[in-house]
This record gives sequence, structure tokens and C-alpha cells, in this order.
Amino acid sequence: MIKALTNSVCEEQLFSKLFQSHSTDLYNFLRYKFGDNLNPKDKVQEAFIKLWDNCKKVTPDKVKSFLFTTANNMMLNEVKHQKVVLKHQQTKPKDYTHEDPEYIMEESEFMQKYQKALAKLTEAQRVAFLMNKTEGKRHKEIAEILGISRKAVEKRIYGALEKLRKEIDGI
Repeated sequence: MIKALTNSVCEEQLFSKLFQSHSTDLYNFLRYKFGDNLNPKDKVQEAFIKLWDNCKKVTPDKVKSFLFTTANNMMLNEVKHQKVVLKHQQTKPKDYTHEDPEYIMEESEFMQKYQKALAKLTEAQRVAFLMNKTEGKRHKEIAEILGISRKAVEKRIYGALEKLRKEIDGI
């Protein structure tokens, strides 16, 4: 938690410390919830710009909530805007590889199963699971970021693991 040097978020040192302490968690939250296709880095920057624009209205203890809510809403608006584009977007295949074709095919099939299985998770499960397994965040850290109890985080992660095991053979 950032201790306020003054009562104003408009003070540059405090704003800088707020950026340093919240930007990574905000980026990871957006990335896990919405993916990389919608440029979560840009939304983090835009959220901090909005915070700066509203610095006199936002108290230091409400900064985290303001940032996460603002960035989440920006991403939701972007999802609405990009919905058709995202459905038809495909990744460009590699031009070359030194791997065995059978391995590449198995890897591709596994990744498809994994992506489909992740998509079947609830949003809450997917966010908590990816923050834990991909980023390596502890349950306590995830609970603080999402504003929920540690038990709720555990339930989401274990529920996600259970669903993924059912969906994907061999995990």
C-alpha cells in the first residue's frame, strides 16, 4: 500500500509511486482477463492518464479501485468494438521450423484443446488460474489484486484445474 505523501494524487512523486506499484498488476489482470490482442499495455497507460486527469477527485486510498475499474471498462469497450475482428483473426504460422512434424501437430492439437478448455472456464476461474500458473502469483497476492478472499481464489483455481483435467486428456 502506498502511503500518501500528501492528500493529492496530483503530486508527481505520489503519482509516480502509484504507477510503479500498480501498473504491473493492472497489466497482468487485463492480459489474463482479455488476452494480448486488445493491447493491455495501452489500456494501462490510458487508465493512468485518466487518473491524472481526475487526480483531484480521486483520493490515494481509492486509486487502485479507480485504475482497475477504468481499465476494465476500457477493455470491455474495446471488446465490443473488436468483436467481429477477433472472431476472424488468425495467427500467422511460422515460415520454418526444425522440429519433427508429428511433434508440431501434437503441440498444435494440445494448444487448441488447451485454449478451448480455458475458454470454457468462467471468467473468474480463468483470471485466477492464469495469474497463479502463468505469472506465479500466490493466492494471497491474487486475492488482494481481485479484492476477494484467499479461499475464493483457491476455489476458483482448483475449480479451473478440475475442469481443465476433464477437458484435456493427459494433464
